[in-house]
Amino acid sequence: MTIKVTPQLTKELRERTGVGMMDCKKALEESGGDVDKAVELLQKRGLAKAAKKSGRIAAEGVVQSYIHGGGRLGVLLEVNCETDFAARSADFRTFVDDIAMHVAAMSPAYLTAEEIPEGEVTRQREIFQAQQAESAKKPEIVEKIVEGQVAKWKKEICLLDQLFVKDDKKTVEQVRTELVAKIGENVTVRRYVRWELGEGLEKRKYDIAADVQAMLGQ
Repeated sequence: MTIKVTPQLTKELRERTGVGMMDCKKALEESGGDVDKAVELLQKRGLAKAAKKSGRIAAEGVVQSYIHGGGRLGVLLEVNCETDFAARSADFRTFVDDIAMHVAAMSPAYLTAEEIPEGEVTRQREIFQAQQAESAKKPEIVEKIVEGQVAKWKKEICLLDQLFVKDDKKTVEQVRTELVAKIGENVTVRRYVRWELGEGLEKRKYDIAADVQAMLGQ
């Protein structure tokens, strides 16, 4: 029998563990809706432990550069951790390299959804509403569709919510959380910039995402 996981249960588990909503929902589904069992499940996976570290100060780390296509595209990225020892570890360095490459390939406009200006969200919502203008659906159904489109759009343009370029079964945030659990320190992607040669000028199309996928052999 499939247990329906309610938003209230998911919210309760998130408040108890600090783990992301999707991981909370999955744990509740696997535990048959039992919150205590779901907490234990998340602890075994190291996710709850990782979430508790999120409030700790991370002031060490690295500023990493990534140059692609013979200098056609570049990324400068700052990722922080708690100690210089962790910053020198292979796991941390691999994560930083991967995120820099991800930024190059996926061109996220923002780090998190909280950074999106409200005016931009409003404009995008109006675009989705206009697309539904000819729909015969009830207004409340249209509103749900539009809000779903807005949520999907936010995930597509925010780095931490994007599907990871090397494993599209995970988001960048999930990959970060796994690293925190593995190295035992808080890790934060603080900021980044991405430059593409001739950006804003009329030029031939250059598919960096396809290029990176080809490099990965996918």
